[in-house]
Amino acid sequence: MTARLRLGVNIDHVATIRNARGGAHPDPVRAAILAAEAGADGITVHLREDRRHITDPDLTRLAAATRLPINLEMAATGEMLAIALRERPHAACIVPERRAERTTEGGLDAAGLFDVLAPMVRRLGENGSRVSLFVSPDAAQLQAAAALGVPVVELHTGPYAHAEGAAVAHELARLRSAAALAASLGLEVHAGHGLTYDNVAPVAAMPEVAELNIGHFLIGEAVFVGLAAAIGRMRALMDAARA
Repeated sequence: MTARLRLGVNIDHVATIRNARGGAHPDPVRAAILAAEAGADGITVHLREDRRHITDPDLTRLAAATRLPINLEMAATGEMLAIALRERPHAACIVPERRAERTTEGGLDAAGLFDVLAPMVRRLGENGSRVSLFVSPDAAQLQAAAALGVPVVELHTGPYAHAEGAAVAHELARLRSAAALAASLGLEVHAGHGLTYDNVAPVAAMPEVAELNIGHFLIGEAVFVGLAAAIGRMRALMDAARA
């Protein structure tokens, strides 16, 4: 078990609020600075094709404004590869992306896209970014990730987060099995999507998981209690589950 479970805070939806009105407020860079002060271990942003959240200037400003490592979520496209190679984020997490989706709907098909991903993974790694793949808790996807040579996988926790009744235990079992397999393949295990105060503990307790990435819920809670308080409570729940 890792000594301390890391928390990456996704600040995309601060930019979503700003973009709804236009202008400069609220500023996602300010959110990143506050997240660092509140105990976040990293900042996650998803630069989408349609720029509905973070914009290109935001990414450049974030790199200059925060000491925390930046995890850039990106589609497997030439445009995003060029941006990542230019900006050189600490981490580049390749995710599936469809313009019509409201949020990421599933894991990346690493097995089916192997030949597309292989040169991208190689170039990002050679450029100094730690490459990860956002995948479903599926053995074939984890084996493909290992074959691609990525150091990290992020397990898609959405099906667990949205499950009800007996399905909750089933999805947790899938995540536990996937985390164990990923670790056995030499992959560092991260997890995220849909995690809240109510469902984070069982995932945080998984000994193989090194990092959780949480965004939408924390930004939503911040509307009511402030960003520092929202992050602080999540951090406490993660630490308690790990202990």
